[in-house]
Amino acid sequence: MTQRFLLTNSLLAGAQSLHAGPAAAADIKVLTAGAFKAVVLALQPGFEAASGHRLVVDNDTAGGLAKRIEGGEAFDMAIITPAAIDSLIKNGKVVDGSRVAVAKVGVGVAVKAGAAKPDLSTVDAFKRALLSAATVAYIDPASGGSSGIYVAGLLKKLGIAEEIKPKERLQAGGYVAEKVAKGEAEIAIHQISEILPVKGVVLAGPLPEEIQNYTVYAAGLSATAREPAAAQMWIDYLKSPAAALAIEGRGMSRP
Repeated sequence: MTQRFLLTNSLLAGAQSLHAGPAAAADIKVLTAGAFKAVVLALQPGFEAASGHRLVVDNDTAGGLAKRIEGGEAFDMAIITPAAIDSLIKNGKVVDGSRVAVAKVGVGVAVKAGAAKPDLSTVDAFKRALLSAATVAYIDPASGGSSGIYVAGLLKKLGIAEEIKPKERLQAGGYVAEKVAKGEAEIAIHQISEILPVKGVVLAGPLPEEIQNYTVYAAGLSATAREPAAAQMWIDYLKSPAAALAIEGRGMSRP
């Protein structure tokens, strides 16, 4: 039995578990961190077909989303880091008790399809790969992206930040691996789930386990949701078997 067949069956099972025929279709505004965007988009058609509701999806870095919500942006539910959700709960932006951890993902390295994959088997090999690369791309830490903040700290910890600085190619958000696809960078360091969707690049591998960093993502219900019941239905769907397969198929895992 193929993985696609299993995924299709699981999506159907998840969809059938929703309450059919809602009294009124609702638009659910979903704010999601970029690393989880691919999962949301994969699950969107099945959820919408089964529930009758529509997801209106917007994504940003974790820090960017938190800032937007704190600034008063309207939304129905958000998928960010647990720490960000907890802060929003404390400030009355997210319903207390609604937080649900949905996935975790590690950081990986991307190179152009067809290019030689760097050795990432050890920390020293990873350092050599970065030092020998002409250009290295990652998320701009100033944008609030969790992987960018981690990578900037990691480069300092490894003692190579100053050597990498002249050849770093920072990006405020989105898929950093697109810089590799466009020839703007030789190597990109980003969360694995944000490398896999990019055409023209391949995942060279995850960071060595000794320096790996896993980011957990959690869902939370807006305290001022226009459609709280519909938004909660979507949050529940993220805990379904369908969601589990979509998560695992996109370089992430259950937390």
